[in-house]
Amino acid sequence: MKSARGSGRFLKELLGALFLKSLGSGDELSRMSSLTEKDRPIVQLLLNTGTCPRCILRFCCVGSQTLYRHPYKDLMKDLKEFLKNNQEKEDTVCSDVVDPPCKRIRLEHTEEGPGDLNHNGALQQIPSVNDGNTAMEDSAVKVCNVCLGILQEFCEVDFVKKVCQKVNSADYQFTSFVFSVSLPPQLSVRERATWLLVKQEMGKLGLSLAKDDIVQLKEAYKWIIHPQLSEELGVPADGKSLFEVSVVFAHPETEDECRFLATACPDCFKPAKNKQSVFTRMAVIKALEKIKEEDFLKHFPCPPSSPKNLCVALEIQCNNGAVFVAGRYNKYSRNLPQTPWIIDGERKLESSVEELISEHLMAEFKADSFNFSSSGREDVDVRTLGNGRPFAIELVNPRRIRFTAEEMKGLQQTINNSSDKIQVRDLQLVTREAIGRMKEGEEEKTKTYSALIWTDKAIQKEDIAFLDDIKELKLDQKTPLRVLHRRPLAVRCRIIHTMQSEYIDEHHFRLHLKTQAGTYIKEFVHGDFGRTKPNIGSLLNRTADILELDVESVDVDWPPTLDN
Repeated sequence: MKSARGSGRFLKELLGALFLKSLGSGDELSRMSSLTEKDRPIVQLLLNTGTCPRCILRFCCVGSQTLYRHPYKDLMKDLKEFLKNNQEKEDTVCSDVVDPPCKRIRLEHTEEGPGDLNHNGALQQIPSVNDGNTAMEDSAVKVCNVCLGILQEFCEVDFVKKVCQKVNSADYQFTSFVFSVSLPPQLSVRERATWLLVKQEMGKLGLSLAKDDIVQLKEAYKWIIHPQLSEELGVPADGKSLFEVSVVFAHPETEDECRFLATACPDCFKPAKNKQSVFTRMAVIKALEKIKEEDFLKHFPCPPSSPKNLCVALEIQCNNGAVFVAGRYNKYSRNLPQTPWIIDGERKLESSVEELISEHLMAEFKADSFNFSSSGREDVDVRTLGNGRPFAIELVNPRRIRFTAEEMKGLQQTINNSSDKIQVRDLQLVTREAIGRMKEGEEEKTKTYSALIWTDKAIQKEDIAFLDDIKELKLDQKTPLRVLHRRPLAVRCRIIHTMQSEYIDEHHFRLHLKTQAGTYIKEFVHGDFGRTKPNIGSLLNRTADILELDVESVDVDWPPTLDN
């Protein structure tokens, strides 16, 4: 059995269908079925003042997405037909049942207020809403005084094809897209003026229009443009897609229209280093929320004047979300920094671990740039052996994003064949979130080293044997002198978990250490002029120095080991 609510909806749809049938079965009637008799004066008012059909639908709170997608000329014709209909017909309750309106108009008691102002040219005299001929003549092909042509020229097939040509020529891999649009900030000012105009007209009818009930320009534009882009590109629009197609619009003719807001609300417009103008969209919206209606109407014409020129599409850009590649690297050279070694603009060494790996990834992923990170770092003269050091590379705006496991293995082999200074393993695609595991509890992780040590006084095997028995040795390490130029001065407590000595001759021995991550091994050996206590020199009661250092393991269980 149908519920009362369900029966009511069915009856409403049936009556709507019968009403349309009584009027005729033309497409223009069904398209305009979202408009009712109370919209008639608003439609005529906005047509008279130079507003385009789609903006008229927005200010009539029409939420039917399909209606906005109809050809511009058809919509204009339909609005004119709507105005010609007998005004004595009953207010239709027929709505677009497939895609119903999502906005609403509230009936409220309204009092005379700022909306009735008509001084300083604020609310200009406009043709009578009963003068149908004026609306027919003036609304022909003018640039819309509200959207400045966004919902006119830039909804047409030619512009959609232009956007898609830009996308296709950029040669990106993508399976969906998200479309973003940047609008001139003065559109918000014109939108406010039009809202005040419509609100005043509705007030005469005892009706009220909330600002939030109006369909937003960006929303309407995306309703129109999404299906066209999707069809042309062959992939769906998806708000969560990592591939973004963006268009930046500008309208030089009206760019000074926001300036009065800076005088009225100076606190809203503060210079920012990365902004060319203080008149950003958010700053303008903030000022519009703050300014009083009567002050706004004193400074800006209502309705807005009709512009001579359309907006221009300043930029059509594509951007793919970052791709992340992780792995482990071995470093076999004692003359290779982890990252480019540049001092005062001068490169000290020709390459680095970062560059030897990233240059191949950049070429294969066709990315704009990259960001390299790793679990710790070794000095230029230190080798990294064993299973290697975990690293991750963020590839920014890659054109290619899909790689099979076999292709990643081939890319790894390409990197390894390109240099005998490094090797990589376990190369794989990972997520942004997974990279956090590389940094988790970094100081609690352990690392294993092998150090070749020299002493000034002769030693015997028994002189160093006691080092093997020392466990959990606590160190106080002041920031080493060699890194003080880039690290803050501090005393860091670090732990040497175990040591294993290997006697070589009277002045040399090798020491294997397992330490807390972040321990300065070189300073633990020579003492750094007493800045690390205790140290090997103080423990042996003689001068000690380090000749070679190797990282033998970095105990971070990431990224997952692959079958290489």
